[in-house]
Amino acid sequence: MAHDHHHDHDHDHSELPEMDLRVRALESLLVEKGYVDPAALDIIIDTYENKVGPQNGARVVAKAWSDPEFKKWLLDDGSAAIVSLGYSGRQGEHMDVVENTDDVHNMVVCTLCSCYPWSVLGLPPVWYKSAPYRSRAVIDPRGVLAEFGVSIAEDKEVRVWDSTAEMRYLVLPQRPDGTEGWSEEQLAALVTRDSMIGTGLALSPDQVPA
Repeated sequence: MAHDHHHDHDHDHSELPEMDLRVRALESLLVEKGYVDPAALDIIIDTYENKVGPQNGARVVAKAWSDPEFKKWLLDDGSAAIVSLGYSGRQGEHMDVVENTDDVHNMVVCTLCSCYPWSVLGLPPVWYKSAPYRSRAVIDPRGVLAEFGVSIAEDKEVRVWDSTAEMRYLVLPQRPDGTEGWSEEQLAALVTRDSMIGTGLALSPDQVPA
């Protein structure tokens, strides 16, 4: 996706949030000073919007739902299985994939900083890096999940995985009912970023936008 960073003054940004306005102002200043090449910014933005992001993780999950052999490989050696699909890079070198089941719900946090698998999930959301999430996810995971709208039965175990510089985690959410015979592309549309962190569930077929 191309972005005309050097033509921002041609557009009305009055409706943009304050943080967006600040980012655009800083970006324009860096470009004017010659510190940043607009073309390089376009490449970076395109990379994280279209080449590195949750859509990559969604394809990994969809393949695991569709291909039992790949699923086994993914759970045995997440790093290798993910790389086989072409997804590798920063903070995605060492991956462990944990599966949600009828008996277990998994949730990922990084209590020390904000280690996050960029290669399959893109940039981390602000809340993932926040101190309240990083502390409460370990102390009160069910309470945190409830705040995300996820209710876990009392008899279902909640496991919290703490990412580190050496290991990052990806949740393999449960495949929704009513998706028998679906293609990998259709299944990928059900996989949300939050479902791969464990703070959400995969969408049901009736939740997919038309």
